[in-house]
Formats: sequence, structure tokens, C-alpha cells
Amino acid sequence: MRNSLKVAKWEIKRNMKNKTFLIGLFLTPVLIVAFMFIGSLFGDDSEDLATEEVTVLVNDQLNIFSSLEETVSETAFNMKLEKTDISESEVEDVLKDKENTAYIFMDQRAVEQGMVPVYTSEEINPYFMDQIQVFETPLKSNQLGNLGLTDEQLAIISSNISFEEVVSSASDSSTDTDLEASSPPFEKLIPGIFAGFVMLSIVFTGMAIFQSASQEKKDKIAEIILSSLTPGELMNGKIIGYFVLGLIQTAVSIAILLPAAIWKIDFPFMEYLFVPELVLYLFIAILGYLLFAAIFVGVGATMADISTAGNFQGFVMMLPFATFIFIGPVFSDPSGLWAQVGTYIPFTSPGVLLLRLTLLENWPWLEVIIAIAILLVCIGLFMKLAGKIFKVGILLYGKNASPKEIWKWIRA
Repeated sequence: MRNSLKVAKWEIKRNMKNKTFLIGLFLTPVLIVAFMFIGSLFGDDSEDLATEEVTVLVNDQLNIFSSLEETVSETAFNMKLEKTDISESEVEDVLKDKENTAYIFMDQRAVEQGMVPVYTSEEINPYFMDQIQVFETPLKSNQLGNLGLTDEQLAIISSNISFEEVVSSASDSSTDTDLEASSPPFEKLIPGIFAGFVMLSIVFTGMAIFQSASQEKKDKIAEIILSSLTPGELMNGKIIGYFVLGLIQTAVSIAILLPAAIWKIDFPFMEYLFVPELVLYLFIAILGYLLFAAIFVGVGATMADISTAGNFQGFVMMLPFATFIFIGPVFSDPSGLWAQVGTYIPFTSPGVLLLRLTLLENWPWLEVIIAIAILLVCIGLFMKLAGKIFKVGILLYGKNASPKEIWKWIRA
């Protein structure tokens, strides 16, 4: 174990001095934050424009200006109403030198044709035309008043009709249960997302084991290293080293992303993050890394050069993405058949399990225990197989090993 830790320490030091690794270490979270702020810059312009005060000049020939003012006062729209005697023929010339200004002509066309001309300046609140739809109510009242109806009749016709749902206590409780099941609480959602992020970070960093093993073969230093170590110690040291590097990548990313997210979203992440469920989530994430790391380090030793990886090696590198096959079915039915199948397949189990536990209100503990047991057995099995492959493959130069050759090494 001491030699494995020495290898791990060497891998950590070597990568921490590597400019490519350091650039990726900081550049990835910085780019994510940059995209967050770039998107907000475009959004802020729209929001500022939407909240600017709009001057609305009304040519009131129906004597409803007071009703319009009362209507606006009951809303949150930022409008300033003023009367004007300007004619339509003069409006276009006047608007050329104005901003956030609109002219509305309330005349007989509104009563007879239901049409109200609205002239606006070029740059105006993009939601203005939707907002002035509130003027429909006073215009309707004016139309009805011209019909000679009494005040009581006008009040009845003008009043809104609302539909209110009445449910029994039994159905109300079942509805609440359904809502809780369909909307996972933040106590599970936030730590689930965090654990998924941790697993992806360390798995993606662990994929560098491919390059590490093949690079040592290419540089022909594997024989020198193995003169003082056993293949098993070298393999275990690489797995431990890249696990620590993955944790470093995760820590740096969180240190950069979390403050930006808290400032931007204004949400108490920390309040929901450190909950008991987080321990189980992180345990599953670590199992996922160990599973894929065992595969990566074994198959990486079979490649003469990562740039010449064959179809078989390329397929292995895609295994961490197999979880995406089950994302749709799991979101649709976290307790369904496909969700259970994905839970028991070793290559998809970590991701599917994290997703299901995040979505489900009541955890299927029997399925969780079975899935973790399968993962532990598979990790032990793949570690043993990877050791056999690594022992022979790390000393094989000049070509990529074929699946047939790998099978012979396993059986030996």
C-alpha cells in the first residue's frame, strides 16, 4: 500500500505541474461563470427596458380618461398618462424625437369597430402592447353604456366570472402526496445535484488514466517503474492519484461556481446541501468512480498510444455516458421498470441511482441495497481483471491489444 501511495503522490505532483491540467482546472468553471454573466447581460437590457416608464398620451374623445387612470393605478405597470389634442397626422413627426412614448386615440372607432390606433416610439417597453390590453375593460364599459343599460345591468355584465375548484379532504390529501412525489424537496435535490457533479468531475478526470498508462508505454518508462513496483501497486496508485485529482477539480469548480451561483440566483444552497442524504449520494459517486477507474486503467494499458485507440478502446471510453440512455424513462417514472433495470446495470447504476433517489419521495431501500451490492461486487471483479490486463498490457509495445488477446490475459 505504501508504494501505491507513492505512485498516487507522483501522479498528483506530475499533473499539478502540468500546464494543460492547470489550465483545464480553472478554465472550465471560469467559462461556466462567464456564460452565466454573459447571458445575464443580454437579459438585463431587456429587463431594464421593460421597467422604464412609458409616457402614454391619450387623445380622449370618449371621456374615459379618468377610467383609464384608475385602471392603470390598479396595476403595476410603469405608465404615465397624459391628455393630448394632437391629431393622427401629426403623430409620426412628433415621435421621431421621443423615446418610451405612445399616443392612443380613443374615438368612435373603438366603440363601433373595436379598434384603437396606437402609435409608439421606436424603442419602447417590449411588453407595452400587452400591458395596454387592460384598457379593454373601461372601453367595454363605455360601449355598454351607449346601449342605455342601467348601472345594475352594467355592473352584472362587467363583472368577471371565476371558477373555483372544490375538492374533498381525501382527494386534497392525495393531491398533496402526488405533488410531493412529483416535486422533490430541496433536501434531496440540491445534494443529489452536488453528488452528480462530484461523480462527473472525478470520472472525467479519471479518464486521464487512459493517457497516463499509454504515455508511459510510449515513453518506455513502464519497465523502469515496474523494476521497483508490482503492476498491482502501480495500477492502484494511479486510481488513487486520479481520484484525488478529481476531488481537487471538484473543489476548485465549487469554489468558483458556488459563490457565483449564490450571488446570481440568491438561493440558500448551503442550507439544503449538508443533509444526511449527502453521505449516501457521495458514497454512490465514489463507487461510480472506482468502477470506471478500474476499467480505464486496465484498458488504458492495452493501448500503444491514445491517438491510435481502436474501436474497442473508444467504446470503453463511452461507458460513463451510458446513463443518458435512461434519463428520459427515469424522469417519466422513477419507480418504473426501465428505472429499475438501469439501477441494476453496473455501468449505469451510479447515475441512475442518484437520479432516482433525487426524484423519489420514498426511497426503495431494497433496490438501493441490491444496486450498491452489485456495484461493490463489480468493482472487486473489475479491479481483479484490470490487474491481470495491466500486468501484461503495460509491457506490450507497438500495437493496441485486440479483445481476443485481452481475453487470453484474463484467462491466464
